[in-house]
Amino acid sequence: MRGSRLVQLDERIKLIDTALERIPADLVIKGANLVNVCTGEVYKTDIAVKGKRIALVGDISRLVGADTKVLNVGGLYAIPGLIDSHMHVESTMLTLSGFAEVVLPRGVTSVLVDPHEIANVLGMKGISLVINEAKKLPLKVYVEVPSRVPTAPGLETTGASIGVKEVADMLTWDASVSLGEINSQHVLAKEKDYLLKIASAREKGKPIDGHAAGLTGEALNAFVAAGAGDDHECVRLEEALEKLRLGIWVMLREGSTERNLLDLLKLLTEKKVSFGRCLFCTDDKHPLDLVNEGHMDYIIRLAVKNGLNPITAVQIATINCAERFHLDEEIGSISPGRLADIVLVDNLELLNVKFVVANGLVVAKDGKLLVKLDKYKYPLWAKKTVHLKRSVKPNDFEVAVKRNLGTVKVRAIGLIEDQIMKEARVETLSVDKGHIMPSLEKDVIKIAVVERHHKTGNIGLGFVHGFGLKSGALGSTVAHDHHNIVVVGVNGRDLATAVNALAKLGGGFIVVKDGKVLESLPLPIAGLMTEASVVEVCKKLEALHAAARTLECPLKSPFMSLSFVTLPTVPELGLTDLGLIDVRSNRLIEVVIS
Repeated sequence: MRGSRLVQLDERIKLIDTALERIPADLVIKGANLVNVCTGEVYKTDIAVKGKRIALVGDISRLVGADTKVLNVGGLYAIPGLIDSHMHVESTMLTLSGFAEVVLPRGVTSVLVDPHEIANVLGMKGISLVINEAKKLPLKVYVEVPSRVPTAPGLETTGASIGVKEVADMLTWDASVSLGEINSQHVLAKEKDYLLKIASAREKGKPIDGHAAGLTGEALNAFVAAGAGDDHECVRLEEALEKLRLGIWVMLREGSTERNLLDLLKLLTEKKVSFGRCLFCTDDKHPLDLVNEGHMDYIIRLAVKNGLNPITAVQIATINCAERFHLDEEIGSISPGRLADIVLVDNLELLNVKFVVANGLVVAKDGKLLVKLDKYKYPLWAKKTVHLKRSVKPNDFEVAVKRNLGTVKVRAIGLIEDQIMKEARVETLSVDKGHIMPSLEKDVIKIAVVERHHKTGNIGLGFVHGFGLKSGALGSTVAHDHHNIVVVGVNGRDLATAVNALAKLGGGFIVVKDGKVLESLPLPIAGLMTEASVVEVCKKLEALHAAARTLECPLKSPFMSLSFVTLPTVPELGLTDLGLIDVRSNRLIEVVIS
């Protein structure tokens, strides 16, 4: 990413000569209202670009040569290219090039990705696929090195594992900027491998990303003392404030399921704390929301609409992120020597993007991409990742009790719409012929995780509240972070149909009713992504959502909710192929209480 020393030297010499008016610029932007994120000012000026970088901010009248591209912007606002401080591109279901096609025209020129989703399926080879695809894109992709493959060791079966040595090696890669989100549970338990990963990041001068949902008090202090420097899992204002006070960089997250921005924004609009250690991130965003809402541009609009100063919003989305990850000498501001990532908008509140410059080239205009992106060809081995020991049967989804009881109390995962957190519920369900029955009246249905990596035959069973199904089943091979098959439904027949159909499909999403597949979306790459266009994916998703509504599912994004509801690292309950997880104690527990 940084290039050879000789290339850098030649590049810097040309920047010097351009700034001193000895050679013409390649691109000049005339008459822009510069949003200076370093000072918080807005003033009219010109910008000169040589190659990929900014050479001069000021008078460019003597820098226009015969071959200089001139962009007269008539007072448009110039802001730095927007940066997502933490995301998983796999959650978009698109390849990096497909994702870039959507977000570049919206002014997003850099993303910090933690590819632990594909890594949990394909290991180091999966991460290499992401890095290799990124090399040919105008969108800059920085890697937060996965620390949690698997996420819950000993409590789940994943497709691969990545150890201390591999993490240490990846931290030396040019593309790596940090140690990716590290679980507080493992750090507080003083698990050696996690402490060694932190030590490697410290040794190499790389920041350490935290994953500390709901952590407070002494435990939070201990986590920060261990080295964690930021957190994207805040859902409550008080939690975020406590973390800021302890020196944590707090990410104000707004994804598809993790709708936390409005609550956390009160840090700045009501508490009036400094924005200097605040970042914006999406974490996980579905393609329908990318298309209909936007990406970082949407977060800025939403923040400004709810009381945040527009210049502050731009600073949080640019220079703050660059400074946190030691990238501010490359990106994050419109300053000499920085990469020429410049977004021109007509309004700082609505953020209507008129032009996007990335790496010194005009890549988008009026929402349309002007450059053709190379399509990366994913190998066949990355598309053969769903391996069942055998076809499942309806009775595989029965939760049995040995005693002859009329009713039984069970632990159930309580889905919270638009949030990643889950409730630990206790529900009373009826028993029929030794099997615990779901209750449609109470909205408590069956949920199962079926191992799909190594043909173990493992099936974890439980109950869930919040999907609202009155019939049928939903299924997915996207199940954070183990990414086994997850299904929810009202009867064993439809659950079995969903699992077997997903295996035949090679991964994806599915809606089943009365033993028949109503709709499906294939996700052949690791069971997580597709090479299909965003238009095709959105069309399929809309059909899936419509089919889910016929089952009376009320959720806006049922498959995003499905992908997170089993997560074994976010309180209070999770579910893996090995069974029900008490997240806070990090252990397997029984579904049946009494």
